[in-house]
Amino acid sequence: MRITIVCDVLGEENNGTTITAKRLINSLKERGHYVKVISPNKAEADGYYEVPTMNFGIFNKYVAKNGVKIAKVDKNVLTSALEGAEVVHIMLPFSLGRTAIKMCVKKGIPVTAGMHTQAENVTSHFFLKNIKFANDLVYAGMRHVLYRYVDAIHCPSNFIAHVAQNHKYKAPTYIISNGVIPFFKPNPGPKPKGLEERFLILFVGRFSREKRHDLLIKAVHKSKYRDKIQLIFAGAGPSKENMVHLAKRLLPHEPIINFYPKEELVKVINYCDLYVHPSDAEIEGISCIEAISCGLVPVISDSPQSATNAFALTKNNLFDHKHPLDLAHKIDFWIENPELKAKASIKYIEYSKRFAIAGAIDKMEGMFNDVIAKKKK
Repeated sequence: MRITIVCDVLGEENNGTTITAKRLINSLKERGHYVKVISPNKAEADGYYEVPTMNFGIFNKYVAKNGVKIAKVDKNVLTSALEGAEVVHIMLPFSLGRTAIKMCVKKGIPVTAGMHTQAENVTSHFFLKNIKFANDLVYAGMRHVLYRYVDAIHCPSNFIAHVAQNHKYKAPTYIISNGVIPFFKPNPGPKPKGLEERFLILFVGRFSREKRHDLLIKAVHKSKYRDKIQLIFAGAGPSKENMVHLAKRLLPHEPIINFYPKEELVKVINYCDLYVHPSDAEIEGISCIEAISCGLVPVISDSPQSATNAFALTKNNLFDHKHPLDLAHKIDFWIENPELKAKASIKYIEYSKRFAIAGAIDKMEGMFNDVIAKKKK
């Protein structure tokens, strides 16, 4: 197939959408498809088309704190990227994606779009994350500018497919995991020097309000084993400084904070003792799947705005998102029951196989073929 992928954001692998886009692009190329990519990234290889970066004026520093560059539309470049495409896949409902869908409709090119933006990702920046009306407005806006025009919607979880349907998104939904690469697998290694006696708890996620690093910090503060627990936060983002201050005030050991490339991240996952996913809002939670693929047992927020709680295999893998004390109790349970944790690890390794990227790409190819066939009728 000749596929054009439209990415308003594509650069450093510090967010789930970029990681997903790059894995999709690379996997499709490996299968012999001719893939064009348009993004604000520098066009360093054949098939890549570069557009300028959006200028947000006084908000540029805040955008930079999120670690992303957002595309500015260049219709000439977009026209070149769309030329000859049998199908176009749009990653995000931002300016580049919105312009691409209009051009595709005019040209009669089949279009699919990924559901990779959750309303809470937007409203949390304005302290409106828990306001239903505000979230509904965001979903209505995304439907109006993009999703009402597409031939199919890629939904990484049942959860976000239901959200789309509840907000009157009419296009067929294809529930397909973003997929985990084989790189993430069990390979136990020694803990770093100086951390051998500590219980290492990992969370991988951007530092933003909806990810709830604060909840995990408060839970460790309430744990019976707070003196032996070491938090490791993998990620970057605008709320990092606030979380550092909170941790200094509440915890005996400052969290280890770093942005790890995947080669280093898989080592970190494999020497940690527990994975906690406290996020209030999540479309899938690929970082959690990567952790369980390595055999790291998770404790996951039961937030109704998160798809990740579907990965909880027992009640001890789930905590009440409103109460840090409940998370503290679950952490204490796994510290006190290493034999049960070892058994749970084996179960999670087996469970994670359903998220292998090969199967996800099979289904993405199926979605692309479906919309191409429908357009030809």
